[in-house]
Amino acid sequence: MEKAIKRYSPIFVLPTLLAFTIGFIIPFLEGLYLAFCQFTTVRDAAFIGVGNFKRIFSDTTFLQSFKFTVLFALASIIIINVIAFGLALLLTRNLKGTNIFRTVFFMPNLIGGIVLGYIWQILINCVLSLVGEPLLALNSTAGYWGLIALVSWQQIGYMMIIYIAGLQNVSEDLLEAAQIDGASAWKTLWRVKLPMVMPSITICVFLTLTNSFKLFDQSLALTGGDPNHLTETLALNIYYTFYSRAGAQWKGLGQAKAVLFCVLVIVISLLQLKATRSKEVQQ
Repeated sequence: MEKAIKRYSPIFVLPTLLAFTIGFIIPFLEGLYLAFCQFTTVRDAAFIGVGNFKRIFSDTTFLQSFKFTVLFALASIIIINVIAFGLALLLTRNLKGTNIFRTVFFMPNLIGGIVLGYIWQILINCVLSLVGEPLLALNSTAGYWGLIALVSWQQIGYMMIIYIAGLQNVSEDLLEAAQIDGASAWKTLWRVKLPMVMPSITICVFLTLTNSFKLFDQSLALTGGDPNHLTETLALNIYYTFYSRAGAQWKGLGQAKAVLFCVLVIVISLLQLKATRSKEVQQ
């Protein structure tokens, strides 16, 4: 029986492998090639070398979107993870109604980013009009913090669930030993709980980091990059370069930006994983 399974297993793997090759590997490799071309369609691509990549660094909108994305990522990573971990601590203390609170906090994650973006656009513009401030289309500061508030509201519940799972896996023996030794709640948190939930921290920081850099639909719906590209994320900048400008030179530039963006996210994510995994404690 085992010999038969080993013999025929490639047959069952083949459909998935074929779909993955056609749907991902081939388009990915073709996209890498097109980053070095000028084209309007994939059939008329003309190879030009690294010209598109040289143009990226003279594109002020790309540099502005990179700066905005980095600042947005730093703020959102800290805010989301700190609040999510704090909520996880509260909801693992056997309080009444914890299951209801967990459900309520998690629900925003089920709503699509485009829908959330338009909902928060209406809410923020209403608040800005009441206090006499310029609306989002003319207010880059409100756009920045509004986007952080939107993403935090959407993702905190999801990260909270991961932190709750990590906290529930902390050994009761360790907590009792800390209590017997006279450790305060603050010391127990820093010396016992945090080191033991580092795997959860690794996952949550990785997810918030990649989500922040890849953010597109919420940004498109909330501000659309206004005013004057000041609230434009990297993904949104790539979208505008590729689809909002006519001409072969813009398609190639947009594709080169996408390739550089992919490499950037991979490198930053790997560095983050290496840094946080080095602090994990073997249980």
